[in-house]
Amino acid sequence: MMASLQVCGIDEAGRGCLAGPVVSAAVIIDKKKIPPGAKDSKRLTEVKRKEFYSDILLNAASYSVGIASNIEIDEMNILNAAMLSMERAFYGLTVKPDIVIIDGPIIPQNLLKFDKLKVIPVIKADERIKIVSCASIIAKVFRDRLMISLDNKYPEYGFKNHKGYATKEHKNNLLKYGFSEIHRKTFKF
Repeated sequence: MMASLQVCGIDEAGRGCLAGPVVSAAVIIDKKKIPPGAKDSKRLTEVKRKEFYSDILLNAASYSVGIASNIEIDEMNILNAAMLSMERAFYGLTVKPDIVIIDGPIIPQNLLKFDKLKVIPVIKADERIKIVSCASIIAKVFRDRLMISLDNKYPEYGFKNHKGYATKEHKNNLLKYGFSEIHRKTFKF
């Protein structure tokens, strides 16, 4: 009997934020162990995301999170930083996949150097492919928790409420207090 192929999903969270890192997750999980109802993290409530997050981590053969900081985002732009965070997530896996499905149209360059690795970019994969939805959930919950912890250091910005996204509250606080050290200085709002 032939061994089944190891499939990995990769997605990121925090691309459109004004503060904090971009976070990517890579996950390998048997499709039979994906929680029923798991879908793109943006289409789930915070409570559901947290439930699915725990189930996914419990059942994953391997998962990893990769981060690119706000400084790296400012130095190389958000697209390149997102690709870097995806590569870091991939390299952190303890089980190496045969196939990688990435949300979006672009393949991170360093994933192309593996001869036997098939990398498939899929637009809206986080909505269409369950294993990428799982990566989306991991990345979003991990990043949200990081931003909530940063709220303790920078309470004036309200990160626990908006997680660094460009909400009215966040924009008003930026105008009032200026940039913190975790803000993306190259982003316009």
